[in-house]
Amino acid sequence: MSIQLLHKKLINKKLTISVAESCTGGLLAHNLTKLANSSKYFQMGLTTYSNQAKIKILKVNKNIIKKYGAVSYECCKAMVRNLSKISKSKINISITGIAGPGGASKNKPIGLVYIGIKKGKTLIVKENRFKSNNRNSVQKLTVREVIKIVLNLI
Repeated sequence: MSIQLLHKKLINKKLTISVAESCTGGLLAHNLTKLANSSKYFQMGLTTYSNQAKIKILKVNKNIIKKYGAVSYECCKAMVRNLSKISKSKINISITGIAGPGGASKNKPIGLVYIGIKKGKTLIVKENRFKSNNRNSVQKLTVREVIKIVLNLI
Protein backbone atom coordinates (compact mmCIF):
# COMPACT_ATOMS: atom_id res chain seq x y z
CA MET A 1 0.00 0.00 0.00
CA SER A 2 1.62 3.19 -1.06
CA ILE A 3 1.28 6.91 -0.68
CA GLN A 4 1.22 7.17 -4.50
CA LEU A 5 -1.91 4.98 -4.67
CA LEU A 6 -3.59 6.99 -1.91
CA HIS A 7 -2.62 10.22 -3.70
CA LYS A 8 -4.33 9.03 -6.92
CA LYS A 9 -7.45 7.79 -5.14
CA LEU A 10 -7.91 11.01 -3.14
CA ILE A 11 -7.65 13.09 -6.32
CA ASN A 12 -9.86 10.78 -8.40
CA LYS A 13 -12.56 10.59 -5.73
CA LYS A 14 -12.28 14.33 -4.95
CA LEU A 15 -11.75 13.65 -1.26
CA THR A 16 -10.17 16.13 1.16
CA ILE A 17 -8.01 15.13 4.09
CA SER A 18 -6.74 16.74 7.29
CA VAL A 19 -4.51 15.39 10.05
CA ALA A 20 -3.80 16.04 13.72
CA GLU A 21 -0.56 14.37 14.71
CA SER A 22 1.26 13.97 17.98
CA CYS A 23 3.93 11.23 18.14
CA THR A 24 4.54 11.30 14.37
CA GLY A 25 5.42 15.00 14.54
CA GLY A 26 4.11 15.87 11.07
CA LEU A 27 5.46 12.83 9.23
CA LEU A 28 2.01 11.90 7.92
CA ALA A 29 1.40 15.46 6.68
CA HIS A 30 4.84 15.39 5.03
CA ASN A 31 4.03 12.13 3.26
CA LEU A 32 0.63 13.39 2.14
CA THR A 33 2.10 16.60 0.70
CA LYS A 34 5.36 15.42 -0.86
CA LEU A 35 3.72 14.62 -4.21
CA ALA A 36 2.72 17.26 -6.76
CA ASN A 37 -0.98 18.22 -6.75
CA SER A 38 -1.47 17.25 -3.10
CA SER A 39 -3.18 20.63 -2.71
CA LYS A 40 -6.17 19.03 -4.45
CA TYR A 41 -6.88 16.99 -1.32
CA PHE A 42 -4.71 18.11 1.61
CA GLN A 43 -6.38 20.78 3.75
CA MET A 44 -4.49 21.01 7.02
CA GLY A 45 -1.95 19.33 9.22
CA LEU A 46 -1.76 20.12 12.91
CA THR A 47 1.07 18.84 15.07
CA THR A 48 -0.55 18.97 18.50
CA TYR A 49 2.33 17.49 20.42
CA SER A 50 1.74 18.87 23.90
CA ASN A 51 -1.32 18.34 26.07
CA GLN A 52 -1.83 22.13 25.95
CA ALA A 53 -1.99 22.05 22.14
CA LYS A 54 -4.50 19.21 22.21
CA ILE A 55 -6.64 21.19 24.66
CA LYS A 56 -6.25 24.68 23.11
CA ILE A 57 -6.20 23.89 19.38
CA LEU A 58 -8.20 20.65 19.11
CA LYS A 59 -10.48 21.45 22.06
CA VAL A 60 -9.85 18.07 23.69
CA ASN A 61 -11.50 18.25 27.10
CA LYS A 62 -8.71 18.47 29.70
CA ASN A 63 -10.58 15.93 31.86
CA ILE A 64 -10.12 13.30 29.11
CA ILE A 65 -6.36 13.83 29.26
CA LYS A 66 -6.39 13.86 33.08
CA LYS A 67 -8.42 10.65 33.32
CA TYR A 68 -7.09 8.59 30.39
CA GLY A 69 -3.88 10.35 29.33
CA ALA A 70 -2.93 11.92 26.00
CA VAL A 71 -2.04 8.46 24.68
CA SER A 72 -5.47 6.86 24.89
CA TYR A 73 -8.42 5.72 22.82
CA GLU A 74 -10.51 8.50 24.35
CA CYS A 75 -8.03 11.28 23.53
CA CYS A 76 -7.52 10.03 19.98
CA LYS A 77 -11.28 9.91 19.43
CA ALA A 78 -11.74 13.47 20.74
CA MET A 79 -8.83 14.65 18.56
CA VAL A 80 -10.33 13.25 15.34
CA ARG A 81 -13.89 14.35 16.15
CA ASN A 82 -12.83 17.91 16.88
CA LEU A 83 -10.46 18.04 13.89
CA SER A 84 -13.38 17.14 11.63
CA LYS A 85 -15.34 20.12 13.01
CA ILE A 86 -12.39 22.48 12.45
CA SER A 87 -11.30 21.24 9.03
CA LYS A 88 -14.56 20.20 7.35
CA SER A 89 -12.46 17.65 5.41
CA LYS A 90 -14.09 14.47 4.11
CA ILE A 91 -11.39 12.40 5.87
CA ASN A 92 -9.83 13.34 9.20
CA ILE A 93 -7.01 11.52 10.94
CA SER A 94 -5.62 11.77 14.47
CA ILE A 95 -2.51 10.10 15.83
CA THR A 96 -1.31 9.91 19.42
CA GLY A 97 1.19 7.48 20.88
CA ILE A 98 4.58 6.72 22.33
CA ALA A 99 7.39 6.66 19.77
CA GLY A 100 10.14 6.48 22.39
CA PRO A 101 12.80 6.23 23.52
CA GLY A 102 11.29 7.83 26.65
CA GLY A 103 7.75 8.36 27.90
CA ALA A 104 6.81 4.71 28.19
CA SER A 105 5.28 2.89 31.14
CA LYS A 106 4.24 -0.69 31.84
CA ASN A 107 0.69 -0.01 30.61
CA LYS A 108 1.80 2.28 27.77
CA PRO A 109 4.92 0.85 26.14
CA ILE A 110 6.96 2.30 23.30
CA GLY A 111 5.10 1.48 20.10
CA LEU A 112 1.61 2.04 21.54
CA VAL A 113 -0.10 4.28 19.00
CA TYR A 114 -3.76 5.18 18.55
CA ILE A 115 -4.96 6.11 15.07
CA GLY A 116 -8.32 7.81 14.69
CA ILE A 117 -10.01 8.15 11.31
CA LYS A 118 -13.31 9.87 10.63
CA LYS A 119 -14.95 9.71 7.22
CA GLY A 120 -18.55 10.90 7.18
CA LYS A 121 -20.37 9.08 9.96
CA THR A 122 -17.71 6.35 10.13
CA LEU A 123 -15.33 6.78 13.04
CA ILE A 124 -12.54 4.28 13.70
CA VAL A 125 -10.03 4.38 16.53
CA LYS A 126 -7.43 1.64 16.22
CA GLU A 127 -4.96 0.69 18.93
CA ASN A 128 -1.61 -0.41 17.54
CA ARG A 129 1.32 -1.97 19.37
CA PHE A 130 4.23 -1.69 17.01
CA LYS A 131 7.07 -4.03 17.93
CA SER A 132 9.90 -1.54 17.79
CA ASN A 133 11.88 0.49 20.28
CA ASN A 134 13.18 2.74 17.53
CA ARG A 135 11.48 6.16 17.37
CA ASN A 136 11.81 6.57 13.59
CA SER A 137 10.56 3.05 13.01
CA VAL A 138 7.45 3.57 15.19
CA GLN A 139 6.70 6.80 13.31
CA LYS A 140 7.13 5.18 9.88
CA LEU A 141 5.08 2.12 10.85
CA THR A 142 2.31 4.44 12.07
CA VAL A 143 2.22 6.36 8.77
CA ARG A 144 2.19 3.08 6.83
CA GLU A 145 -0.73 1.82 8.93
CA VAL A 146 -2.70 5.05 8.38
CA ILE A 147 -2.21 4.79 4.61
CA LYS A 148 -3.41 1.17 4.70
CA ILE A 149 -6.53 1.99 6.76
CA VAL A 150 -7.48 5.00 4.61
CA LEU A 151 -7.02 3.03 1.37
CA ASN A 152 -9.30 0.30 2.74
CA LEU A 153 -11.85 2.91 3.81
CA ILE A 154 -12.06 4.62 0.44
